[in-house]
Amino acid sequence: MSLAEDVHAVRRALEALQQASVSVSRHYAESVDVRRLRLDVGRVASDLDLLCGEAPAPAVAPPPAPAPHVLEVIDDTAYAHDFWMDAEDEGLGVPVHDRH
Repeated sequence: MSLAEDVHAVRRALEALQQASVSVSRHYAESVDVRRLRLDVGRVASDLDLLCGEAPAPAVAPPPAPAPHVLEVIDDTAYAHDFWMDAEDEGLGVPVHDRH
């Protein structure tokens, strides 16, 4: 086997060990031994990454294409005068007739 094949085989075995250790840990209460098992498996994964480089990231599907933009047509008609009665001009403060 080549180095890449050996590393791949170790990574698969490590994934199986991680899954198995999680499964067996469910049968025991949280204890020093369960934490040590979890830490030891994590340490093996870290050591493998240090020795061989980090595992390649899993392939992620590209995000879906955005929906086409739809323009909304707004009629160019005047609004009713009372539509703006309680609005203030942004940045200009309160209308003059409301100042005390």
